Amino acid sequence: MEASLEDKTPAGALTVRQGPSHGEELKASDEAITFMSSIEPVELLRCVFADSLVTVSEGGRQVGSFSVTLEFARRIQQPCVLLHAQSQGAIDDSPCGTTVTAYLNTNLEVLEEDYHEYVKLEGHTLEKRCHMVQHDGQMMINKVTTVGEEVTRESVSYPTSALRGLVTEGSTLLLMRLIALRKTVPQNMTFISLNQDLHMFHITLSELGVKQLDIGGETVEVFGMERTIHSVEESPATWQCYFLEDGHLASRVHVGSPVTVRLLHLPSQPEKGFEKIPLVWEEDMEMWSKFLDRKEELKADHGSYLRKHPEIRAIISDFLQLLLLRKPDDVFRFAKDYFLPFASQQPPDSNLKASSS
Repeated sequence: MEASLEDKTPAGALTVRQGPSHGEELKASDEAITFMSSIEPVELLRCVFADSLVTVSEGGRQVGSFSVTLEFARRIQQPCVLLHAQSQGAIDDSPCGTTVTAYLNTNLEVLEEDYHEYVKLEGHTLEKRCHMVQHDGQMMINKVTTVGEEVTRESVSYPTSALRGLVTEGSTLLLMRLIALRKTVPQNMTFISLNQDLHMFHITLSELGVKQLDIGGETVEVFGMERTIHSVEESPATWQCYFLEDGHLASRVHVGSPVTVRLLHLPSQPEKGFEKIPLVWEEDMEMWSKFLDRKEELKADHGSYLRKHPEIRAIISDFLQLLLLRKPDDVFRFAKDYFLPFASQQPPDSNLKASSS
């Protein structure tokens, strides 16, 4: 969602509605929906990396930062992609920032997303939070706007069937990274999204082609695309983004803005050759999924054992309570003396000494 923190609302107001009517006719294009359904797991694997850029003013002064991280995760037993993006800076010397955390499935459908934006002014803070989550075939959206002491809450829901081709702040970042790796923007890429009033609008992506860009003293080729927000109430807003060959974001600018998000140095590249490449199993979807399955299996097994033997928690609780009460200097000797009566025979000190020597 594109944020505008200038809206003023009554204190404590609460609005609940079921899908704004004037946006219900908006739909994503077939080409956009087809693209989202064509994403392969191997493509997502290539997107698992972090971007770290700086925000630079027209005069070349660094005024902020922008970062994006991506990893595989699991949400309610469902494998997914976890994206976290953060920007920080200042507007007329007033600190401001935006944070987005999104759980997405392999088709870039939003399972859950949290959006937070703030501007700290003298004497008060302007703040917007928006949380959306899929539940029982509905996309439930809750928005909280805070202007000083005034708080406005608004809730709305859409059937997920009406949100095919939906993109959000979080999913758009991953979407553009995927397109950059394919190095082509399909024709008629029109998606739907939600504005700050929780009404639908269109977002289009178009290709800007290839150009040369100086990054850290090196001239490299970058691939560009343009994202345009088509609002019913306001003039279109456009962002131009350029990406490196490996999908890293090189620059991003809101057309008409005096600042540019820019990459200062090229990401380090692995050395060429036939050296053995270490396995980063956390970035392998299948291995990560197996790890999470095994983790849950062990947690369930350990929990079951503890429930069958409640005396374990009692013993440990008593030991910790006495330990914190006595506060001995030699914790190991204290533990030995405490648990000695529980042993059926004398502890094999000699074996322990032999194994440690």
